[in-house]
Amino acid sequence: MIHTYDHEDAELLVPSAGRVVPVVAELIGRARAASVPVIYANDNFGLWRSHHGQLVEAAPARPHADLIEPIKPDEDSLFVVKARHSIYYETPMSYLMWQLGVGKVVLWRPGHRAVRPLLGPGRPHPASGGHGAEGRRGGFTTYDDQRQDRQLRGWVEEEGIPRVKIKIGESWGRCEARDRRRVARARASIGEAAELYVDANGGYGAKQALRMAAAYDDEGVTWFEEPVSSDRLGSLAAIRSRIMADVTAGEYGYTLPYFRSMLAADAVDCLQADVTRCGGITVWLRVAAPALSHGLEISGHCAPHAHAHAAASVPNVRHLEWFHDHVRIERLLFDGALDPHGGALRPGHDAAPGLGLSINAERARPFRTG
Repeated sequence: MIHTYDHEDAELLVPSAGRVVPVVAELIGRARAASVPVIYANDNFGLWRSHHGQLVEAAPARPHADLIEPIKPDEDSLFVVKARHSIYYETPMSYLMWQLGVGKVVLWRPGHRAVRPLLGPGRPHPASGGHGAEGRRGGFTTYDDQRQDRQLRGWVEEEGIPRVKIKIGESWGRCEARDRRRVARARASIGEAAELYVDANGGYGAKQALRMAAAYDDEGVTWFEEPVSSDRLGSLAAIRSRIMADVTAGEYGYTLPYFRSMLAADAVDCLQADVTRCGGITVWLRVAAPALSHGLEISGHCAPHAHAHAAASVPNVRHLEWFHDHVRIERLLFDGALDPHGGALRPGHDAAPGLGLSINAERARPFRTG
């Protein structure tokens, strides 16, 4: 940014520099006010005997000094001279970062403050997985037939979501007949075109899961989540090798070794990871990478707005879980909630900051506790 603007293409840079300089100046000011180190990485313009003082003094004396003055280094700024375009290639930048204790670098482009542009392009429209009748140990598995039908039809017929999921494995697998009946009714509610997923949440035994999977094949179930506990990797792998539906698990992963073990065991057809459990967006992205190396896709578990930007940035996302309860709360308390109509999400389309949500103080006020 400390530029002499005296080469033949300089005038082509001036318009864009004029737009960027005020934003960079604001960012530098905020960093200095917060006592955050500011590091300048600047070209030496082929002057191999130059140092940073000469560069800083020479630039304002050339054309377009107005583009230099607002962003000039102060006496506390750090300065790295580079000879190529990269701030790291054959420069001491990495060593300087280490000395400062910097463990993570976020690339920021002025004018794009949403999370997704920072993470990369990936897939433009991650598919949204509808999630229905979810519950544990009874919970939403106790929806009556009418309530389940209304919910599933609403997602498929009104919102156009092409895949829905219901909870099974009620009472830890002691209600097999009801599980089968609920799956059959779910298929009747959504028709033949929509995909039907089921989630046993580890409620079945291994052989029981095989028996139930055969029954679910008749209803065209294509996703069987946690047919047994996700801790039983051998059983998951055995079930996976013997049923038609994709076997999925991973939502309880908190560390990278957990996911590596699941992948090494060939336990799943699609790896799940929960950004609220596994260590945030950074670790979720690290989980997606080994899944890709195994030829597998990844699915975001629950909390869809926490996942959406990260999921849109990886090439192997299958879908997000559009979890009923979480979405209900997100829509109630926040503005900027995504629209799943048609089964696709478009995070970052409006360039809203961060995850794209902002608290709606008026709607949140009745829930204040202090």
